[in-house]
Amino acid sequence: MERRLAAILAADLVGYTHLMEVDEAGTLTRLEALRAELIDPLIAKHHGRVVKLMGDGHLVEFASVVDALNCALAWQAAVEGRTKLFSEAPALRFRIGLNLGDVMVKGDDLYGDGINVAARLEELAEPGSIFISQTVYDHVKGKVSAAFDEVGAKRLKNVTDPVQVYRASSASDVQVAKVSKRTSERSRLLSLATVVLVLVLGATGAAFWLRPWELGEATVLTERMAFPLPNKPSVAILPFANLSADPEQDYFADGMTDDLITDLSKIGDLFVIARNSTFVYKGKTVETRKVAEDLGVRYVMEGSVRRSGNTIRLNAQLIDATTGGSVWADRFDGEVTDIFRLQDDFVRKIVQALKISLTPRETEQIARGRTEDLKAWEAFQRGWDLYLRFNAEDNAKAIAHFGEAVKIDPDYGRAHAALSLAYLAARNFAWGQVLGGTGFGEIERLAIRHLDHAKRTPTALSHVASSYVHLLFSEPEDALAEATRAIALDPNDPEAHIVMAWVMITNGRSEDAFRFIDSAIRFNPSYPSHYNMARGIAYFTKGDLQQAAEEFQEGLINNPDAVEIAPLLAASLALQNEREKARETMKLWKPGMSEIVFSNIPRSYRFHITRWNKEHRYIRERLEDGMRIAVLPLDVTVSSLINTMKSDDTLAHLRAIETLGRFGPLAESAIPDLILAVK
Repeated sequence: MERRLAAILAADLVGYTHLMEVDEAGTLTRLEALRAELIDPLIAKHHGRVVKLMGDGHLVEFASVVDALNCALAWQAAVEGRTKLFSEAPALRFRIGLNLGDVMVKGDDLYGDGINVAARLEELAEPGSIFISQTVYDHVKGKVSAAFDEVGAKRLKNVTDPVQVYRASSASDVQVAKVSKRTSERSRLLSLATVVLVLVLGATGAAFWLRPWELGEATVLTERMAFPLPNKPSVAILPFANLSADPEQDYFADGMTDDLITDLSKIGDLFVIARNSTFVYKGKTVETRKVAEDLGVRYVMEGSVRRSGNTIRLNAQLIDATTGGSVWADRFDGEVTDIFRLQDDFVRKIVQALKISLTPRETEQIARGRTEDLKAWEAFQRGWDLYLRFNAEDNAKAIAHFGEAVKIDPDYGRAHAALSLAYLAARNFAWGQVLGGTGFGEIERLAIRHLDHAKRTPTALSHVASSYVHLLFSEPEDALAEATRAIALDPNDPEAHIVMAWVMITNGRSEDAFRFIDSAIRFNPSYPSHYNMARGIAYFTKGDLQQAAEEFQEGLINNPDAVEIAPLLAASLALQNEREKARETMKLWKPGMSEIVFSNIPRSYRFHITRWNKEHRYIRERLEDGMRIAVLPLDVTVSSLINTMKSDDTLAHLRAIETLGRFGPLAESAIPDLILAVK
C-alpha cells in the first residue's frame, strides 16, 4: 500500500440521532443545505479532499496541516453564524478532531492510526469545538491566527500511548481586549478569573458552588445508550453529595434525592429512573455522559447538601446530556424545617425547565401521603434506605424506623404503606425469626393493619401493598384493580409494574407479565433480584424451564443473599433432569441442614409471594414436584422406581408410583409399567 503523511479532519454532527428522531426530514434538509452552501465550499477552498461521508460525519484529508486547521476554524465559525440566523430551529453543531499522521492509501480510502486518532479526538471534543493533537499543535503554532488551550494528556480508544490534546479556537473569539504589557501575568489571570466568576454568578444566581460542576462536557451519543430514549423527557437524579461534616447525614442527603425521585415519578409526562439505579453512582465521580448512556436518559440532575445544625444549603443543577449544557440550576439556603417547601419548589422549577405542565391530580398526588414533621420524615428516610437493601436483618431495622415515624405522625400515609410492605416481605420470605420470633399470622395481621392506615391517604405505595395482599388471598380482580391504580398514580414506579406482572402471572398471562417486567427494568436498570424471580416464574408458568433456570441463576449471581430463589432454581433444574446441580442448589437455601431436614424441604418451603388462581394451581404443584425431585437421593431414578414396582411390596409400589408422578415427562419410559401397576 502507498503511504503518505496527511492532516486528517474528522467531524461529527452533535445529537444527530435525536435530531433525526424529532424531525427526520427537516434535519436531513438542513444538513444537506449546510454541506452544499458552507462546508463543501470551505473544504474546497482549503484544498481538502472528502475521503468519506458517514451520514452525519465527515472524514477529510489535507496535504497541509495549516490548511486543515484554517478550514476547521472557518467551518465552526460559519456554522455558528448560520445557527444565529435560524435561531428558531434546533442548533446544528459539530465536533471536530484534527491529527497529523502517517496514513495508508487504498484507492480513494485511507487507513491507519492517523485516522484513528483524529476520530477519537472528535469524540472527545465538546460541541462547537476543535480538538487537535500535539503533532498538529507543533506544526501550526505561530502559523495560524488561533488560540490554543491545553486539555492535557488523554488516553484514546485503541491508541496505545496517551495523546497530548489542545483545544483550538479563533483568536478573535477569545481575545476581547488587549492587556497592557506592564500588567503582570498574575494580575491578568486574577482579572480574567473575576470576569468569569461574575458571569457564572449572574447566570446561576448563586454566590458560589460548593462543588465544581463540569458544564459543556462531552455529549452523549444516543447510539451508545443501553436503552432507546423514551418519547418524553427522561431524567436520572443522582444521589446528592453529603458535604456536611457529619457522615451520618448521608441519610438526609439520600432522603432529599429520594423524595425528588418519588415526586417527579408521579408526573405522567416524565420518564424518571428509579432510586436503585441512580444510587449505584453514589460516592463516585462519573461523567454525565456515562450516566445518560448507561440509563438511557437525556437529562441528569446532580447536587449537594450541607447541613449544619438547623441550617441547610443545597445546590442542584439539571444537565442536558445531548448538549452538555445546564438546563436549570439553583441554590437554597435556609432552615432544615423548610425542606418540604424546598421539595415542592424544586419540583416546580424542574417541571418548568422541561416545559411540562402538571395536572391538578399530579399536584395533589405529589403532596399526598407526606408528613410535615421533620423527625417523622427523618425516621422514614432511615428506614427506607434499610428496606431497599432487601434482607432479613435490614428489613427488621427498617420496620423499627417506620414504626418510629408513624408513632411521631400517626397520619403519615407513606410510612404506613412502607410498614405494610416491610411486614409483607418478612411474611413472604420467612423473616419472622429476625423480628423476635413474631408468628406468621401476626406478621400478616400487622401488614394488613398498616395497609388500612395507609389507605386513608392512598398513594402508589399503598396500592402496591394492597395488590400484594389481594394476591395472597387469591383475589385476582381486586389485585388487578390495585395494581392498575398504582401505575396510574405513579407511572414511573417499577414496583407498581412488578406487582402488575405478578397479577398477570397468577392469571396465566405470561406474555403480559414479561411486558410489565420489561417496563420495571427500563425504569430500574440496576434492578434487584426479585425481578429475576418474577421473570423466572413467568417462564416457568409458560413451561420454558431452561429460561426459568437462567433467570433464577442470574438473580442468585447478582445477589447471593437472595437464597429464597434457590429452591425455585433447584426445581427448574430437577425438572430438566439436572439433578446433581439441583441438589447442590437446594442446599443454598439452608446451609448445613441435616439429611432429614433436607429431605423435608418441599414440605416446609412455601412460595408466599402469591397464590395461583384455581385453574393455575398446577404451576405451584409443578414447583413442588421439582423440589421433591431435587432432594431425592441421586440413586433414586426412573429406572430404579420401575424395578421397585416389580417387587412384591405393595407399599413400595405406591411410593414408587407417587414418586414417578413427580418426574412428569421425565418418567415417560415408565408408562407401560404404570399401566400394569394400575391393573
